[in-house]
Amino acid sequence: MQSVIPTKSKLPDVGTTIFTTIGQLSAEHQALNLSSGAPSFDCDPLLIDSTARAMRAGHNQYAAMPGLMALREALADKVERLYGGRYDPESEITILASASQGLYSAISALVHPGDEVIYFEPAFDSYSPIVRLQGAVPVPVKMSLENYAIDWDAVTAAVTPRTRMIIVNSPHNPTGMVFSEEDIRRLTALTSGTPILILSDEVYEHMVFDGVPHRGMAAYPALAERSVVVSSFGKTFSVTGWRVGYCLAPAELMLEIRKVHQFMVFAADTPMQYAFAEALGKPESYLGLAAFYQQKRDILRDALRDSPFKLLPSAGSFFLLAQFSHFSTDSDNDMVIKLIRDAKVSSIPLSAFYRDGTDTGMIRLSFAKDEATLLEGARRLCAWRP
Repeated sequence: MQSVIPTKSKLPDVGTTIFTTIGQLSAEHQALNLSSGAPSFDCDPLLIDSTARAMRAGHNQYAAMPGLMALREALADKVERLYGGRYDPESEITILASASQGLYSAISALVHPGDEVIYFEPAFDSYSPIVRLQGAVPVPVKMSLENYAIDWDAVTAAVTPRTRMIIVNSPHNPTGMVFSEEDIRRLTALTSGTPILILSDEVYEHMVFDGVPHRGMAAYPALAERSVVVSSFGKTFSVTGWRVGYCLAPAELMLEIRKVHQFMVFAADTPMQYAFAEALGKPESYLGLAAFYQQKRDILRDALRDSPFKLLPSAGSFFLLAQFSHFSTDSDNDMVIKLIRDAKVSSIPLSAFYRDGTDTGMIRLSFAKDEATLLEGARRLCAWRP
């Protein structure tokens, strides 16, 4: 059907996300999936049993707008136990319909037309469009891909009187970088005494490797008082399709976030909230994730040792970056398509994580997969020749 109404796009340069495009192309070529951050293995069966039990008990209608109180209380206890910061479950914790909704709600509520928002590239692809939809200006600062370092002098230079927010993401998608104490020190010094907000995307908080702690904003009072922390039950409990997340923030900030949240979805899925409240009562359900995913990282890394790719370090998250520029002049988009077509393995071009499409000669691989998938994917990539 042809619309008779002319449109004026708010995002004229934005098309279908790379994740959808690669998914469709992979299905067409029956490629093995090392592209998406969705686990290929099942969640704990007890989580499904808990959800079904909640459904049978009649918990199938709207939850309270801020979320099930039992879940908010469990989160307050968990955060205090792990990071030391105490959030009031009544006014400082909100359950959301995914971490993505949390990012949108926080930016929409707290960023205004003409404001500037600093973030670090490569970056999760939703940050910039959400900022632009508010009539605000995204200000990307590029990370070094040699050591994943944030150039804090460049960040300082990017700050202007219009800077409203800095978006941070640790563990980082797509590089696997995690914040160091020096990063925390520089971020604290940069924002101290300013009206700058921090939006901290911590969806991979429990996937930090090699004995390094997760340095989240809740652990640092000077940062927590100006931060919105967003995290994901889907990532933590391997149920990305359930679309439930949460955010933490001082009450004054949370009041504004909830104003947006209530008009977006009002409340997250009810039976899943009961299941997550029960799961949080068993800390082993998430405290073992670092070792679990580190093993998967190591399986993929070791299995790719004889491949033509150069693998970069991954200190956290679900992802490894693989460099190919030393053996090919292909663009990363062309390389991804070639691998899907010829090696029957899907990945993501790193240029998709840059607003200007910077081509670094790298692709992103996901190790959030079962061992058989990781080994078969590596076998195909090792057998493939450019």
